[in-house]
Amino acid sequence: MVEVPVKIYVQAVAQKAKEMVRPLSRLTCQTRTQALTVMAEQLIDQKDCILEANQQDMDIISKDLDAQVYRTTLDRIRITESSLEHLQERIFQVQQQPDPIGEAIHVWQTEGGMQVSIVRVPLGVVAVISDMGPSVTVDSFAMCLKTGNVCIYRGGREWFHTNQALTQCFQNAVKEVGMPVDSLIYLERSEPNVALELIRLPKFIDAVIPRGNAGLRKGVMEQSRVPVIGYDGGVSHLVVDEDADIPLAQMLVVNGKIQNSAAANALDTLLIHRRIARQLLPGLLRRLLEEFKIELRGCPKIVSLMGMMAMTGHLGIKEAQEKDWTQKFQTSTMALKIVDDLEEAFEHLARFGPGHTDTIVTRNYQTAMRFVQEVDAGMVLVNASPRLHGGDPLGLGPDMGCNINHVSARGPVTLTSLTCQKFVGLGSGQLQYPHPVPEVYEDAMMLSAKF
Repeated sequence: MVEVPVKIYVQAVAQKAKEMVRPLSRLTCQTRTQALTVMAEQLIDQKDCILEANQQDMDIISKDLDAQVYRTTLDRIRITESSLEHLQERIFQVQQQPDPIGEAIHVWQTEGGMQVSIVRVPLGVVAVISDMGPSVTVDSFAMCLKTGNVCIYRGGREWFHTNQALTQCFQNAVKEVGMPVDSLIYLERSEPNVALELIRLPKFIDAVIPRGNAGLRKGVMEQSRVPVIGYDGGVSHLVVDEDADIPLAQMLVVNGKIQNSAAANALDTLLIHRRIARQLLPGLLRRLLEEFKIELRGCPKIVSLMGMMAMTGHLGIKEAQEKDWTQKFQTSTMALKIVDDLEEAFEHLARFGPGHTDTIVTRNYQTAMRFVQEVDAGMVLVNASPRLHGGDPLGLGPDMGCNINHVSARGPVTLTSLTCQKFVGLGSGQLQYPHPVPEVYEDAMMLSAKF
């Protein structure tokens, strides 16, 4: 059997998805909620099938890998009954969030008596390009379903069979409640250019969300002809002001970097005011190097300060290169810089921004408010860990990454971020004047038997 060329395959899938937008828009909130309930139930009911598919993915891992690498890869790909219970809880979390579709953001009446409202409506067809695990698969399908969007999902190849089983499970669930099966689509072709073809179809795709490593995000941003949301790019900075509380600053740095160094909102660059550097850095650097084994890359002033510190048995510190200030590490590496004043810190943030998450530690209210007003980032924080930039920590429910782009809703990509605004006008014959036909003449025409 001759395989359909990738371009034709992707276009057919995208066109089918676009055709589902109107049928999906007619569904009620109750139907979508019921579908999420059945999805959550099916996830456990079909656990044997899903775990069997996951075992297929694990069997594909090459046995020629280094023993430690093999075990790490196996642990990363494996899902268990406990994992499925967690994924089920994620679906219920999405289900319990307020439904944003149909929400009237603003309502008013014009001078002519027409009632106008701005309401939230689905984006349409959302493509999710990911190299991450099943949790992203579940979040993507559940959140798109909740918001009435059609979801096309391209997942990581390591979980091919797992994602296939999950999609089949969810499609059966939506079919059970009378929803279109093709509202949830999994791209099964594994060729690398499948994703590329998908994000070049603005006729059928309304938004694309990249979920994965820096290379994937960069590729999508550079190649997409479709609006990109949830980019999750940008460096996360923490600024320690001269008026900072030192124990608080140390605690926020440790939490921002160590809590999950692979997270998109993990701390990348630390900027320290020179007047507080000598009090803060010796203890902080010792903890980062010795206790947490963080690789540090510092400006010349940091390196010089380290040379004066009697420290032994640590990993040491490398002098930072220019590219380090632009680096979103997502590893156990962090860059540090001593700044002469707040103005230099702001200039650094502007030069290497917009940031993903930017935080300041200070006891000065004026400084904090200036930081909030001037700094360009997906989220700015005062005296709080950058790890709090996310839907769950902010009490907004699950998210699909964080958006730093100016052209869409910034911050966590939660349910409302998967909607757009529509203006709705309810009239009773209102016209724009001057009307091209005199009203008296028009009335006469309408009453004439000839018409």
